[in-house]
Amino acid sequence: MTHPLFQHFDFAQLQSPDFKEDSVREVLILPMIHSLGYAGNQIVRSKALQHPFLKIGSKKRPVTLVPDYLFRIEDSYAWVLDAKAPSEQIINSDNVEQVYSYAIHPEVRAKFFALCNGHEFALFRQDAEKPLLYFPLRDVEQHWQELETYLSPHAFQSGKTFAYTTAKKAHTADFDYRTRPLLEELPVKKQSAKRHFGVHGYFTKQVWNVVQEYIRNFSQVGDVVLDPFGGSGVTAVEALMTDRKAIHIDLNPMSVFIVNSLIAPVKISDLQQAFEQVKTAYLKHEPATDEQIAQALKKYPYPNGLVLPKGSDVATIEQLFSEKQLAQLALLKHLIMKQTDENVRQTLLLMFSGLLNKVNLTYHASEGRSEGRGNSSIFAYYRYRLATEPAFVDVMTYFDSRLKKIVAAKKEMEYTINERTIHNAQIVRGTATNLAFIKNESVDYIYTDPPYGKKIPYLDLSVMWNGWLDLAVSEEDFAQEAIEGGEHHKSKDEYNELMAKSIQEMYRVLKFDRWMSFVFAHKDPEFWHLIIDTAEQCGFEYAGAVAQKNGQTSFKKRQNPFTVLSGQLIINFKKVRKPKAIMKAALGINIGEIIIQTCEGVIAKNNGATLEQINDELIIKGLELGFLDLLKKEYSDLTPFLLDTFNYDEKTELFTIRPNQKFKTHIDLNLRVKYYLISFLRRQELEHKQTTFDDIVLHILPLLKNGITPEAQTILNVLEDIAEHGANKSWQLKKSEEQHTLF
Repeated sequence: MTHPLFQHFDFAQLQSPDFKEDSVREVLILPMIHSLGYAGNQIVRSKALQHPFLKIGSKKRPVTLVPDYLFRIEDSYAWVLDAKAPSEQIINSDNVEQVYSYAIHPEVRAKFFALCNGHEFALFRQDAEKPLLYFPLRDVEQHWQELETYLSPHAFQSGKTFAYTTAKKAHTADFDYRTRPLLEELPVKKQSAKRHFGVHGYFTKQVWNVVQEYIRNFSQVGDVVLDPFGGSGVTAVEALMTDRKAIHIDLNPMSVFIVNSLIAPVKISDLQQAFEQVKTAYLKHEPATDEQIAQALKKYPYPNGLVLPKGSDVATIEQLFSEKQLAQLALLKHLIMKQTDENVRQTLLLMFSGLLNKVNLTYHASEGRSEGRGNSSIFAYYRYRLATEPAFVDVMTYFDSRLKKIVAAKKEMEYTINERTIHNAQIVRGTATNLAFIKNESVDYIYTDPPYGKKIPYLDLSVMWNGWLDLAVSEEDFAQEAIEGGEHHKSKDEYNELMAKSIQEMYRVLKFDRWMSFVFAHKDPEFWHLIIDTAEQCGFEYAGAVAQKNGQTSFKKRQNPFTVLSGQLIINFKKVRKPKAIMKAALGINIGEIIIQTCEGVIAKNNGATLEQINDELIIKGLELGFLDLLKKEYSDLTPFLLDTFNYDEKTELFTIRPNQKFKTHIDLNLRVKYYLISFLRRQELEHKQTTFDDIVLHILPLLKNGITPEAQTILNVLEDIAEHGANKSWQLKKSEEQHTLF
């Protein structure tokens, strides 16, 4: 069926030697362009582009590139189209490379490019080898809807402004999945949920109240919530706590064990009775003397010969424990396994597993605190590192404390997660790259926190727990784990491939008009580029990112302030039938200037900025303006640049403009004045100096001459907002902290 555009066109004309490239442009391509919705200055004809690096001749004259059509939306180019004569190839030829060179040109940076020779039309993504669409032009009617989805002016988002809101409940009658707002950064309530805090340690945990608010915002009661990188189970538990259905998937059997055991319904009286039975038997037979320890090690099984990761201080699991610790743990586990009620037994095993963190030779007491208030190097350093002076805690004392914590957790959950509702939980050991057991378009919301490259090798670090719990991990499991590095030396490409497959599967199982929130914390823009690009290729529409704190600064962050991020971004996507692609902004300046401009803006806005604040702002700007591809090439690690360009205070962990150094970019004049005023007055205050208005003007003016130099009245107006009169006509900062912020 021929599109109405061409119903009067005889395609036999393409065989005529007189029907050349210009005819393809004017007779066939131009009507298509207008039908797609482009008009006026949105259509840029034959724009001359200087080749970014090729020059010819002895005088090195620049090579000029001239695409037939560029399509502009706002201030950026959305796609490129080149006409070819009917006799020319538009697939597998030099013509494709030619038009690709137009698309990647620094002045263009279009995500899509297309070729048409009258016979056929081919559409490519800049980052894919095969065409997205390829069809005979006479069959355009059959492909018109796809063509509009990819290329109409409404198919792109450029510098999009997103609506954010504070968390609030939506009335079911008013709930529209398609128009859910993005949540602003939420306050962290990390330790207030007994079901998550203190039950069992894990390498990373999402903040429960943040997860809960996201679930409430993007889904309704009865909906199915999926987390394919389930970890410690915060998403699954909070889905159940808000009357949703939960699917928790993780490759690590330790993860599945923790979540299953945590939500297993038990009568508290039955649990306490079983605990007393175990405790009585343990105290009766507790191995204390050398002879008793030797007998217990012969009688009760414990992990023996199971190899630890290569970076460990010892070779096998049993070497992480003293003989006394091994004997006592082996006896305790033996007594637990004799319990006949499965849910009670699993709950006691969860208490046992949580105890392993304290009863081993990597555990050390924190300075100035009791022996039970310490830390394990497994969580602090992400490796099995023996403590210089291990803290030997009493097994039963801390097993008893485990009971108090698990009882508090079970009581907190029992009205929502119980025998009547437990069927709403599906806890599965598996890989996010293969969700075959979940039907297409059956999930209502996805909230997931995937592994961050080489940050944490989960399976390697879980060896001790999996060994004690008799949970097997196969070579296939390691092959499917989405990490970089680790014991199996996964490459960045392997990690990228596994992440891409996971996103494809998430797209398949999610319903249309539903959301996916993807939590990520990584310094390397390449990983962000991978996520956003893969999600778009699958069909997701980017819907905005939010910086979100995740609680107190970790030990790892304190030890490595420049290599570990203490916050994260939550990237939100929608699955819609006509997704809008992020259009790459035509920046007009090089990426280095973008970096400086962004850094100075964040520093000015926050009176000094942390690595996290700078990183978040750059990633969000890169996402929304489409320059992550440039960022990943030149700034995989910002730290050297930041340290070379700005001052860094180790105590506050803030980057600031260097004293007497000007802003290099065009920050708003009043904002610049305020930044310098606050900085100068704070320094004068620390040095106990009185500062007159003349002193201030003489200090500020030289720093502002790289832009519009303000009048003294402008400085005075800003000064009056943030400062007050002191003795002898001096000025000092107002005591209210609210006056010391720039916005």
